[in-house]
Amino acid sequence: MRILFLGDVMGRAGRAAVAAYLPLLRAAWRLEFVVINGENATGGMGLSPDHAKSLLEAGADCITLGDHAFDQRTMREFIATEPRILRPLNFAKSGAPGIGARVFDAPGGRRVLVAQALGQVFMKQPYSDPFSAIDPILRAHPRGGMVQAAIVDIHCEATSEKYAMGHWCDGRASLVVGTHTHIPTADAQILGGGTGFQADAGMCGDYDSIIGMHKDEPMRRFITGMPRARFEPALGAATVSGTYIETDDRTGQATRIEMVRLGGRLPQAGPAPVDLPVTPAHASG
Repeated sequence: MRILFLGDVMGRAGRAAVAAYLPLLRAAWRLEFVVINGENATGGMGLSPDHAKSLLEAGADCITLGDHAFDQRTMREFIATEPRILRPLNFAKSGAPGIGARVFDAPGGRRVLVAQALGQVFMKQPYSDPFSAIDPILRAHPRGGMVQAAIVDIHCEATSEKYAMGHWCDGRASLVVGTHTHIPTADAQILGGGTGFQADAGMCGDYDSIIGMHKDEPMRRFITGMPRARFEPALGAATVSGTYIETDDRTGQATRIEMVRLGGRLPQAGPAPVDLPVTPAHASG
């Protein structure tokens, strides 16, 4: 199976790039399943129902969220009606709307498990143990058996915690990929047990920024320690960043993994050249 995972979509620029590029990538790379982390797609904080619909219409089969899952309050009701959106398994001890893992149908009668958990290290809230949250999900859905592929999105700050999750899931997941930091790591690899891994997929957004935000206000706060205005997403040409894998249906193992960086200002990377359109710096919506 050919699978694409795209990192945190950041604001209007990220949405525009995904809308322009993803349909082309689905055709050019013959993608059979696409996961997008969308937790920053609406103004850099959360995901609105309308913007969720636009990402699904662009070609996402599943959208994962993160610690900003419900910054847009309308998502609390919408997620109960849209099974293609997942919030982290350990978002709250109880009462969080939505679910954190689900098995999706893929072409050819195949099945794909997607699960997401929040890390604990350097996070603003004391989330519960992500390892014990993910473990029973993988045990109940063995790759190559109950599912043909299993994807884990570990949404956290520390690369050490992401590596620990990768090794914890090695031999059980097809892909473990980190999100949250908005910076793509150059470590895409297949671990010893056949699990594809990248510590962070990066963001789909404008990299002429401070992790996706217009530079002025974050810079001012770093220098003076004093806030003056709200953070606003940067609106320049966005780079679509993520991870591409190919898996063996029989075993669920990753057989190929590549970093993806297309458009915008970062060096380009991916499984094949794609003739990308020029996206406007200021997209509507």
